[in-house]
Amino acid sequence: MINFLKILFSILFVWMCYVVISTSISSNLFTNWDFLGGIPWMRATLWDFYTNVTVIFVWLCYKENKLYLKIIWLILLVTLGSIASCAYVLIQLFKLKPGEGLKELFSKQNG
Repeated sequence: MINFLKILFSILFVWMCYVVISTSISSNLFTNWDFLGGIPWMRATLWDFYTNVTVIFVWLCYKENKLYLKIIWLILLVTLGSIASCAYVLIQLFKLKPGEGLKELFSKQNG
């Protein structure tokens, strides 16, 4: 299961990097913001995004003991979204020792 998750989150990480970079090249968010901000679904999507950031950040605060890491990851989550989420989960997956599984992934605190 852990190897499957490593592959899955690696694919998601690469895919989201591609989507964000290719979209950034073809469209400038700042010049389109007035239009996008007026769309109700865009506002709903932003609320959904920040709710997910909060959920992931609460778990991250449990996992991380150092305040500076919590702050850095919060900034990364807010600015990079799912790219940062995938990166954090991948780091946690690769920190697992052989034989550790989902229980340790979600419950083991970083020292």
